[in-house]
Amino acid sequence: QVQVVESGGGLVHPGGSHRLSCVASGGGFRAAVMGWYRQPLGQSREIVASITDNGATTYSEPVKGRFTVSRDNAENTVYLQMNNLKSEDTAVYYCYARTTSKIYWGRGTQVTVSS
Repeated sequence: QVQVVESGGGLVHPGGSHRLSCVASGGGFRAAVMGWYRQPLGQSREIVASITDNGATTYSEPVKGRFTVSRDNAENTVYLQMNNLKSEDTAVYYCYARTTSKIYWGRGTQVTVSS
């Protein structure tokens, strides 16, 4: 059974940096695409960033230039480096891993940007 587990959430000051990690494991699993969504309180879930297994990345406009997504294919791990954080980045961050036939989600990790 595939499991996707995020780690690294917490409280960060505005302008600060933080890194999230996510591991997908189980059943000889290999994800074609891994990435991150986020959901601010009371709002819909929105894409943040994604990365394919050959390293191609995409970013949403609000985070472009501030966030960097990377992955370790051997470990089925994806990272999200977040710099110059703003209050509007406060959200639950969800990791996902997608194969050709299915998408798997983590349970989310809270990131709060506040002074």
